[in-house]
Amino acid sequence: MKDRVESRSTMATSEVVALLTQLKPRFLEGLSPVQVASIVRVASKRRFPTHSVMAHEGYPADHLFLIIKGRARGFCMTHNGEKVPILWFPPGEVCGGAAILSKQVEYLVSTEAAMNSTALVWDRATIRFLGAQYPRLVENLLFTAYDYLVAYRALHISLICKTARQRLAQVLGNLANGMGQRSTEGVELNIRNEELANEANITIFTTSRLMSEWRRKGILTKGRGKVVLRSPEILMSSEA
Repeated sequence: MKDRVESRSTMATSEVVALLTQLKPRFLEGLSPVQVASIVRVASKRRFPTHSVMAHEGYPADHLFLIIKGRARGFCMTHNGEKVPILWFPPGEVCGGAAILSKQVEYLVSTEAAMNSTALVWDRATIRFLGAQYPRLVENLLFTAYDYLVAYRALHISLICKTARQRLAQVLGNLANGMGQRSTEGVELNIRNEELANEANITIFTTSRLMSEWRRKGILTKGRGKVVLRSPEILMSSEA
């Protein structure tokens, strides 16, 4: 994990707006192209190398990030120094939404670039001004918070009601939908067994055993730090 190492992006506002039109981020739903352009215009466009930390857990939430290229992930550190993945942020997702609150709070998780990434970044004063000028931004962030609650509910239910096999299959399916890269072989995920075990709340031994079984069945292939799912839908349906 590296501290924040960033550089300014040279993308023009028009290029960013065109990209956002393709991504359709929930954060900007319900806003006109003119409004989106004015919001983008006051953002900083920053590039983050792989593994660089964009925001630190426990530090003041003073910036909001909208990922437009690459991917980021939120994580917490345990008392014994173990990194626990919490959330993934593909292009079009925001992190650091707490920056818009009237009361200064701290980031609940750290966020790092999972690959070379570009983000639009607003400081706290700017995003609060924009929230007052465009109330739909605040509503969209509330919808994002609602999505997190939905995800937490699903996770809590799965821990109680689902087997280790079902939980790991669900994690792989969710990651494929959220951060997977389509290729000729299937959906590629840059993730290690240790990270999968943490997300599914199972042991690394169980994770390795199940991944080996699915590899033998041809459901996936595995390399160092990389998994390719032949068909996430087949995996999810077969282990439901």
